[in-house]
Amino acid sequence: MTEMRFIMIGGFLGAGKTTTIARLARAYQDRGLRVGIVTNDQASDLVDTHTLRSQGLQVGEVAGACFCCHFDELTATIEALGQDQRPDIVIAEPVGSCTDLVATVIQPLRGLHADEIDVAPYGVILKPSHGRRILRNESGSGFSPQAAYIFRKQLEEADFVIVNRIDELVEAEVDELVALLEATCPGVPVVQMSARTGEGFDGLLDQLQQRGSFGRRILQLDYDIYAAGEAELGWLNSSMELTSPNPFSLDELLLEMVSHLLESLRSRSAEVAHLKVIGLADGSHGVANAISNELTPELSLRSDCRPSRANVIVNARVAIDPEVLQSMVQDTVSAVCATRQVDVAWRQTQSFRPGRPVPTHRYSEPVAD
Repeated sequence: MTEMRFIMIGGFLGAGKTTTIARLARAYQDRGLRVGIVTNDQASDLVDTHTLRSQGLQVGEVAGACFCCHFDELTATIEALGQDQRPDIVIAEPVGSCTDLVATVIQPLRGLHADEIDVAPYGVILKPSHGRRILRNESGSGFSPQAAYIFRKQLEEADFVIVNRIDELVEAEVDELVALLEATCPGVPVVQMSARTGEGFDGLLDQLQQRGSFGRRILQLDYDIYAAGEAELGWLNSSMELTSPNPFSLDELLLEMVSHLLESLRSRSAEVAHLKVIGLADGSHGVANAISNELTPELSLRSDCRPSRANVIVNARVAIDPEVLQSMVQDTVSAVCATRQVDVAWRQTQSFRPGRPVPTHRYSEPVAD
């Protein structure tokens, strides 16, 4: 049996992993390859899963903990993707607040499933908005030293690093990020690209097609600092149904939700790691998001839809108490909808701080090639 190629794309919350993975999947499909995707979250109702499925992609989800803590569920999800037709390539998107993935995911796959799975080089996406401040060692990075520790460790274990969103940066900003990476991760290749426009995307494909001794950068990691960094973030996934006697602009409503919520969080000096809202109606979908307190929210996917009924999911990852975050989300969504005469029926809401990571496996040494 031909080995299934396993590609994992890491990176901090809001780095652009989902957009990158969607473009990767389409690129491989255009080559005639069968592609499966596995998303990952600390809770259910993940915007990324709905976004990718709405684009016609085959997606499995590991919810309730990171890949490292639910390793057996990861492998079972990969196997389930092949029930109808085995994928040639599986692309995995880990939780954006996780690190130590070489020791707890890549090496166990190589050690326990080498006959079935061929692991590609591990790429990590640099998030420019927070990366610049953290790698400069600025005191006002927006996150605690513990959260910044996770950010740096993600880069440290990468086989290559991706500077994403270059379409939003001037040349001097890109050059600075590359120089900061060279100082932080000497000798590690850097790909410059825009997942949104496709600029530089061939560089990512070139890195991923390489064969050899990759996925071997096992971290020296302080799990107390790691756990504290993850626990800094309030985590919220919430779903609801919107109804109105009159058609409403789904795109305008989604962007207004994110914009008002970001403004409220800014007023509390609560740093946003990622805020995503997806609306699904009449076979269409739209997505609005914010990835930093310093950047303007955007409508990343347009639905161009005016429904009278829609399903909406909010995912928020913010440095704030999760109970406060839940109250802010519910108050903001309700207020925005009220101004448009849209009724909100709340379905399910999960808000919490991530627990301490407890990996299923952790390899202290790389598996022999």
